[in-house]
Amino acid sequence: MSAIFELNAKGRSALGKGASRRLRKEEQVPAILYGAGKPAESLVLAHGEILKALQYEAFYSHILTLHVDGKPQKAVVKDIQRHPFKPKVMHMDFLRIDASHKINMHVPLHFHGEEEAPGVVTDKGHLTKYIMDIEIRCLPADLPEYVTADVSKLKLDDALHLSQLPLPQGVEFVHKIEDEEHDLVVASIHMPRGSVEDEAEAAAEEAEAAEPTATETPKAD
Repeated sequence: MSAIFELNAKGRSALGKGASRRLRKEEQVPAILYGAGKPAESLVLAHGEILKALQYEAFYSHILTLHVDGKPQKAVVKDIQRHPFKPKVMHMDFLRIDASHKINMHVPLHFHGEEEAPGVVTDKGHLTKYIMDIEIRCLPADLPEYVTADVSKLKLDDALHLSQLPLPQGVEFVHKIEDEEHDLVVASIHMPRGSVEDEAEAAAEEAEAAEPTATETPKAD
């Protein structure tokens, strides 16, 4: 993992909705740090620092260093509560990392090869992406920033399934693939819906034009 994220946090003793509102007015973000068999800690972080970090995709699936009152702790982001319409973070949850215990994390999918897929290039089909991130389980040291979804070989009406995604060593899907029915479709290529309907309508019109109307009398031999 190439990116390095470090955040400064302070412990807070004033809790409750009123205290949280005051912190937000002061451009601070209330947060909580929990896990690894230790007591939960209520924290506060600078809103500007959080907004900068959120610009990077890797921030959401990366092991962070939280400097809590100067003491570094390893953690990952587990939840972010945002304002419904303002670019403002309302609250954050962080999970402490224990290097010896596996964690469940959502990591993004990076799609590769759409411009090479025969179903798109040759047959003019449309690639539909059904899943944009997946939940995985692994030790913190094995946590990938993303998983690659290669669609470069897909033909028209082909699909890429969850079981076809390559995972790094030591990483597994949380979703259990017991059989084909449980093997989720990640992406597929089909003709655009409008094109299919237009072709069907054109074929129906041609067939209708070829049939004699009720007022027509077939010519005698």
